[in-house]
Amino acid sequence: MATAGTRESLFGRATGFAQWLRRHTNLLVLIVAFLIVGGVWAFVQIADEVVEGDTQHFDEWAVRALRAPDPDAPAGSPQVPIGPKWLREVGRDMTALGGMAVMFLVTAAVAGYLLMVRKYYAMWLVLIATAGGLLVSSILKNAFDRPRPDVAHYSYVVTSSFPSGHSMMSAVVYLTLGSLLTRVVPERGVKIYLIIVALLLTLLVGLSRVYMGVHYPTDVLAGWTAGLVWAMLCWLVARYLQKRGKVEKDVENNTSTPAVR
Repeated sequence: MATAGTRESLFGRATGFAQWLRRHTNLLVLIVAFLIVGGVWAFVQIADEVVEGDTQHFDEWAVRALRAPDPDAPAGSPQVPIGPKWLREVGRDMTALGGMAVMFLVTAAVAGYLLMVRKYYAMWLVLIATAGGLLVSSILKNAFDRPRPDVAHYSYVVTSSFPSGHSMMSAVVYLTLGSLLTRVVPERGVKIYLIIVALLLTLLVGLSRVYMGVHYPTDVLAGWTAGLVWAMLCWLVARYLQKRGKVEKDVENNTSTPAVR
């Protein structure tokens, strides 16, 4: 078990690394740009493997490995997700965190808050980032038009499978909001915590889609990749606009940020 001193040391190192990155802003932008290029390359590679059918055997095995006969149903009934009944409810709850209704409510709530505190440019950034991510997701789904897994679905679906829209939109919304919130809180530890929470929510949504039988693992991986790329692009745009005075300043640089006129 890690001691208090060990935990403090690890936290101190993470905080120190964040401080070092902030002092080297050009390097941070370069790293993000490199990750964007790497993410695009990764998405293209995943899509190519899916289109060629090279991942189909693994995808089908992974989905079916999460299925078991329902002991309470007659013989021949569709198989259900493995685990107790309460775990299926958890899966439904987790997958709902990436649903359109939840995404709309979260985005509307954050936009309403930004409107109330008169951070108008930040509000428009959130709305455009979310709407743009949804548009990109829809275009990609229509372009690939991959059929859903051939198992019983425990979440209602109407679109094609690749990439996972829930996975992509959770990455877009939660990571965009997480990065935005890091610009308005002064404590380094809180910044790291917000990003970790955003990443955890994105991870849980994606895993739940496979568990619910509505996506293959490669659908989710592609959705995460595309969502991460879009979120990082939005971060670069926000940073650029902030430098030009079009988006409200970070509280650490300007603790008395005036209202935008």
